[in-house]
Amino acid sequence: MEGSPDSLLDVADVSRSFPDQGRDHLILSHVSCRLTLSDTLAVIGPSGCGKTTLLLIIAGLLAPTGGRVTIKGLEVHGPRRETALVLQDYGLFPWKTVRQNIELGARVRKTPVPADSLSGLEEELGIAGLDHLYPQQLSGGQRQRVALARALLLRPELLLLDEPFAALDAMTRERLQQALLELFERRHMSFLIVTHNIEEAVTLGRRVMVLGGRPTGVRHVLDNPTFGLPDQRVNQDFFAFCVHLRQILGEDQ
Repeated sequence: MEGSPDSLLDVADVSRSFPDQGRDHLILSHVSCRLTLSDTLAVIGPSGCGKTTLLLIIAGLLAPTGGRVTIKGLEVHGPRRETALVLQDYGLFPWKTVRQNIELGARVRKTPVPADSLSGLEEELGIAGLDHLYPQQLSGGQRQRVALARALLLRPELLLLDEPFAALDAMTRERLQQALLELFERRHMSFLIVTHNIEEAVTLGRRVMVLGGRPTGVRHVLDNPTFGLPDQRVNQDFFAFCVHLRQILGEDQ
């Protein structure tokens, strides 16, 4: 199947059910979305609505019950090198140093990484000089930066983020959101972020997809008029869009 020239990710009519007491329990129902090159999408919805399930399907770690996921026109049947996944709990090994954690993906794939590429990435993310430390010696924000560095080291074309900043305080969360946007601009990658935080969705999503209902389906896909504005967080349209999303989500309660 050939996609359009600017197409990166196509999620087409994806459903997923899980066995529950001898019966199939439908979690996701006919979900569709699309990402183009150098694009972002924020996925938001109530807790337990299947946001992470959708992310794992896109990552190739979980097969859909129905529908299909294609990346650059090729159907996803398993993990791919050009897609990176960052989890909420960081996924760092406590017995490995910062450098060993960052290099882990490259070593598993037996991909050589030039020293200047690694040091440059650490500078970008503000974790230079921490190579010898262990995760337990880092702050939450530093751990998440290490997790991002590991994901970005192989220069993925698609970055998937599962509530990556949920455990952080408000100011650290905002700093890392800004760091992610700066990386997006410099590296021209695409990313999809799953979040339960409305302000985060509006900050990071060029479009915002709202999931809801039982079973979960796509309620709305909304263009974000404030994405990329230099004064976004103090823009009245930002607050208005957050209120609109809050109203939509409240309809599912």
